[in-house]
Amino acid sequence: MNDQKNYGRGLLLCLLATVSWGAMFPLMDVTLKHIDPFTFTCLRYAIAGAMFLVFLKLREGAAGFKLKGERIGLAWLFGTAGFAGFQFLVFFGQDLIGERGALNASIMMATMPMMGFLVNWVLRKVVPPKGALAFIAMSFVGVILVVSDGSLSSLFAHPSDFGPDALLLFAALCWVIYTSGATYFPTWSPIKYTAITTVLGLASASVITAIILATGGVPVPTGGDVTAILPELAYMSIIAGFVGVLGWNFGNKYLGPLNGVLFMDVVPITAFIISALTGVIPASMQVAGASLTALALVLNNLYLRKVTKRTAAEAAAKAAAEKQAVASAASEKPAAVTAAR
Repeated sequence: MNDQKNYGRGLLLCLLATVSWGAMFPLMDVTLKHIDPFTFTCLRYAIAGAMFLVFLKLREGAAGFKLKGERIGLAWLFGTAGFAGFQFLVFFGQDLIGERGALNASIMMATMPMMGFLVNWVLRKVVPPKGALAFIAMSFVGVILVVSDGSLSSLFAHPSDFGPDALLLFAALCWVIYTSGATYFPTWSPIKYTAITTVLGLASASVITAIILATGGVPVPTGGDVTAILPELAYMSIIAGFVGVLGWNFGNKYLGPLNGVLFMDVVPITAFIISALTGVIPASMQVAGASLTALALVLNNLYLRKVTKRTAAEAAAKAAAEKQAVASAASEKPAAVTAAR
């Protein structure tokens, strides 16, 4: 009964998280008309970061803030990748693309689980299963269909036109690197990793933003600009930033990563629906590309379950064979001693 209850909670929490993330891309279309993505990111994570720190204090007390002997430099690098790299690039790329930016940005989120295999391959030398490589390729074919609107000739004839889409892809890679970074801190809880890296990443984001503003890279927002985006800021920091991340962490705890990762398909679905409702109708090839990427994620998940099950069965058979061999050796030894006598 408890397992069923926890499973239901996990489904609800992962759904809440991914719907909240899918909605943030169309919402940013409105936000970016008033404020640059760099300043907005700093404002967003100043709020969300403070909330994470308070939550960490409530959950773990003073022990959650003990960092003596920890690899703070490494945590800073991962935090910078996640909260400066991903946040800056994804919304800057979305802004450069314009009307279809929300659709393109959201589809990149669905590629993250696939990218995780490639990052793990590079960082930990863990070669993905052959089938997974095929589904990774399938996923990126879907992305190409979305960003090119099915016109592969224009993609090859004018590759520079798709520079903003490359920023989105690199942004997704930054988030995958950030997520993978948690494995380098095995003694940290997910909440501690999130809270500490948010603060460290915010420090980098603030310095970069200050330089961009000081050099005139983007205009300094006015008080009116900030006031105009307060509802969006509240949603992005509290709902998508704080509640969404917590929902994802705890949802995956209840469901397990293999089940939880399937919900990443909800992100582009949500973004496509909201965009359509607000007048930005996805083209047929964009829908086809998004469907292909989503299907690749599902098929890869089923394939990994099969591989995991087969590996477990082989390990069990090997253990049973070894146990049988030990038992046989033990029974033969007394017989040999008796014969010698």
